[in-house]
Amino acid sequence: MISVSALAGIAAVALGLVLTPGPNMLYLVSRSVTQGRLAGMISLAGVAAGFLVYLLAAVAGIAAIFAMVPAVYVATKLAGAAYLMWLAWRTIRPGAQPIFAPGALPADPPRRLFSMGLVTNLLNPKIAILYVSLLPQFVDPARGDVGTQSLLLGATQIVVALSVNALIVLTAGSVATFLGGRPTWMRVQRYLMGAVLGGLALRIATDRSPAVAA
Repeated sequence: MISVSALAGIAAVALGLVLTPGPNMLYLVSRSVTQGRLAGMISLAGVAAGFLVYLLAAVAGIAAIFAMVPAVYVATKLAGAAYLMWLAWRTIRPGAQPIFAPGALPADPPRRLFSMGLVTNLLNPKIAILYVSLLPQFVDPARGDVGTQSLLLGATQIVVALSVNALIVLTAGSVATFLGGRPTWMRVQRYLMGAVLGGLALRIATDRSPAVAA
């Protein structure tokens, strides 16, 4: 059975990642602000489904596959870094709107909201790296079945991520209203978001650590 320290460790990692701006946060905020909390929650359900896909892959030993084929792991990291850098440019480019600024996005039906939440999470490099490189480090083969440990650790990460993301969905509209009358804060938020995304992209691209097999 996994230790309390392992559970606390993966929970801390999950909290740090979910509080760092990324594709999931951008999508959930944009949908919650432009289409309402219900749309945000449906989108979050898609994100949750993406977490489950990664969790099942982790239990099936995806980390071992990446460890055996390092080139695939490197390509995955670089693709994720490029995606984050693109998001950073979209955030800070001239004429870009801050994440909390209501935009003229068309209303999507529930099925599309769910599917876009799923795809956004599956393409999220932060989550890929979490399940491929970080989660296996908390698994101790001496404590029992590796698959069971991966399942429990992944479930802990999902609970933390969904709890925080749900708060983001519920408060996005209020934050948008607060910032709406404060253009200076809106500009600061936009450039801060771009800097965080760009920094995360550079960190992922320059990370030399190999995939860790569970």
